[in-house]
Amino acid sequence: MKPTPTPLFRTDDEADLPASVRVRSRLVRANQRFHANDNIADFLKDGELDELQSEVEGRIKELLNSLVIDTTGDHNTQETARRVAKMFVTEVFKGRYLPIPPLTEFPNVEKLNELLIVGPITARSACSHHLCPIIGKVWIGIMPNESSNLIGLSKYSRICDWVMSRPQIQEEAAVQLANVIEERVKPDGIAIVIEADHFCMHWRGVKDADSRMTNSVMRGSFLKDSNLRREFLSLLHRKHG
Repeated sequence: MKPTPTPLFRTDDEADLPASVRVRSRLVRANQRFHANDNIADFLKDGELDELQSEVEGRIKELLNSLVIDTTGDHNTQETARRVAKMFVTEVFKGRYLPIPPLTEFPNVEKLNELLIVGPITARSACSHHLCPIIGKVWIGIMPNESSNLIGLSKYSRICDWVMSRPQIQEEAAVQLANVIEERVKPDGIAIVIEADHFCMHWRGVKDADSRMTNSVMRGSFLKDSNLRREFLSLLHRKHG
């Protein structure tokens, strides 16, 4: 008989393993994807986010050392590793580690079925290729039906911030945002438009300061009804112009 191979990760309770290894083990065992723009909040246990932040801090220190930056004698960089780790884990990439924010939903008592547009919402994200900022605006179009759940105006901003606060590409961010809102509101149609500056183009590479990217997702009645789609885009143009 062949000997039973020793599993790479034995239990989640092995305190000697780094938090990142424990979390990754759970994700692998659950056959759960953990791409840069995926939310992994369900696989984190209490206290592990703080552990991850400490672990990231140590890795950032190694990065600075490899860049030959004196983090001991240079007063400007002595706390850089701690600041960057906190920024990544609790701010700019928080959408990976925190559950979706609570959303108050209301029944569509008045059976509203007219076009609703929310925006522009400020979007802040990061390119998953270079971790450079993506800063832009998001517009959301909703065509509700009598069975739709209505959510407060500020909740759209919270959903947008939760989805965008991850490393990703803009095209996939629009799809993820549409998925979350469609699941929560259950409208007849949903439209998402994102226009953003990509600092991976401004700061490096071609260094083109004027280029922006605009993309959209149209579903349901926005995809089927060209008049509705035109109305939505026309109103956007007026508001944006």
